[in-house]
Order: sequence, then structure tokens, then C-alpha cells
Amino acid sequence: MRVTEKGQVTIPKPIRDKLGIGPGSEVQFVERGDVVLLKAGGASAGADLSVSFDEWASAVAGTLDLDGRTTDEHMDWLRGPRDDLDPR
Repeated sequence: MRVTEKGQVTIPKPIRDKLGIGPGSEVQFVERGDVVLLKAGGASAGADLSVSFDEWASAVAGTLDLDGRTTDEHMDWLRGPRDDLDPR
């Protein structure tokens, strides 16, 4: 598929039909690494939370230091001691 001088490409008819894209429809391009996804419905269709989460997860991957604790030990540390709770 070639890009025109204006930066345009033709979306194949089977894809347009499947996504309900017609004249005047808005589309959104989503970058994921070296891949670009075409989504039917532009910004007015709402934010793609899965993309936002994927971006966040990629950004924070490997940044949590548990000081050698297991996940359960870390959760206990986060919650703190329970002996100061009101025994009602």
C-alpha cells in the first residue's frame, strides 16, 4: 500500500465495512512500538483505556524494589501493624 503525497492511504473496503467506516467517519491512529493501529471512531469515541494501561505498565515495569520481600511480605509491610486498630 502506498502513501500519497498528501499522506493519504486507502483503507481496503473489507476493513471499512467491518469497522463501519464511511465518508465523514472519524478514525484514530494508535502507536504501539513500531506498529500503528487504526481504530474506528476518533477522539470522540472516548479514550482507549487498554492502551493507556499498556503504556503505564511498560513505563513502570521493573521499577518496584521489594527489598527481597515476597509479594505477601510486601503487602504485610504496606498494611503495617494491626495491633493499633480499634478492637470494637
